[in-house]
Amino acid sequence: MKGFLLTIFSFLFVIPGFSQGNREYRDSVQSYIRNYIRNHEVVTGKDKQYLHFFPVDEQYRVLCHFEKKENSPWFRMETSGLIRKNYRVYGTLSFYIHDTLVSLQVYQSQSLMQDPVYREYLFLPFTDATTGIDSYSGGRYYDFTMNEIQNNRVTIDFNKAYNPYCAYISGKYNCPIPPKENNLPVAIRAGEMAYGKSH
Repeated sequence: MKGFLLTIFSFLFVIPGFSQGNREYRDSVQSYIRNYIRNHEVVTGKDKQYLHFFPVDEQYRVLCHFEKKENSPWFRMETSGLIRKNYRVYGTLSFYIHDTLVSLQVYQSQSLMQDPVYREYLFLPFTDATTGIDSYSGGRYYDFTMNEIQNNRVTIDFNKAYNPYCAYISGKYNCPIPPKENNLPVAIRAGEMAYGKSH
């Protein structure tokens, strides 16, 4: 299986649009970040100056191999509060970061399945080597939809990884805690950094 993935990835990463220095790409992500800060639902007013992101780096926009997990049981994911939330493993992503082959589990929310607007959303919580140093100690999140998965491949852009609300206000929210299976041994120096104001 690992040899198969190595062959796939050596082919997949030689594609247009993933080269370093793609100005159009950087501009689009920077625009995304500006909108994220402008429309933030928790951090408001002058506190927005404490929202920080790593410099946009296209090497953290990765093409992943996706493997669906059938008939996965529901479980209660730990949160920062007293209320646990029901999720199941929807599948597994495999990809390279800094020449290291890593994997992350993708989760489906039971409650969001009842919402016609968000029923197609998938949840990717993770920690990495920057967690608790340059990024939030509770890990970070990334969302995407099922229709973004095509032919068992999906692009994950860690430049758009974001913090849970608990990063800004303690004790108010029940933020899912990334399961240990999603603790990456590599540094993801992309996406939202630790909030710059104590709370």
